Amino acid sequence: MVSYLPLILVISFILLVILGWEIFNGRFNLRESLRLFMGLFFLIFSFFKFLDWKGFAYAYAGYDIIAKHFLVYAYIYPIIEMILGFFFILNIFPIFTNIITIIVMSISSIGVIQTVIGKRKIHCACLGAVIKLPMTTVTIIEDVGMGLMALGMLVWIFLQ
Repeated sequence: MVSYLPLILVISFILLVILGWEIFNGRFNLRESLRLFMGLFFLIFSFFKFLDWKGFAYAYAGYDIIAKHFLVYAYIYPIIEMILGFFFILNIFPIFTNIITIIVMSISSIGVIQTVIGKRKIHCACLGAVIKLPMTTVTIIEDVGMGLMALGMLVWIFLQ
């Protein structure tokens, strides 16, 4: 049986932090909650990648369409996630941040979808090389979901 406990714990932690933030502020703001979710998601996920940076890079290069040709991209990817995390949390350059997120998550999704459709049995590097999660539909939902949230945030910005 596959254990998604680490992923469930990380997502639960993020949601609890956001709930605490909203309770502390005495209101619920969906847009702010999504922005904070994305920021915390990227920061925490990049942290796990940095724990075994080299291990992550080689695992990621096993399925990402850019990293398999340019290993340096696999090393840069956690830095990109970390920067996006800070930008989301601090609400810096929101248009740029969401556009880059859409691009990065779309590219990542291609390799994930190819891997899942091809029924390759490999570990997802989403929580780095330290925590072994299988590459499954859950990974697709994670990548596509983050891209769609960024698209939704971008639409929200332009509808203001």
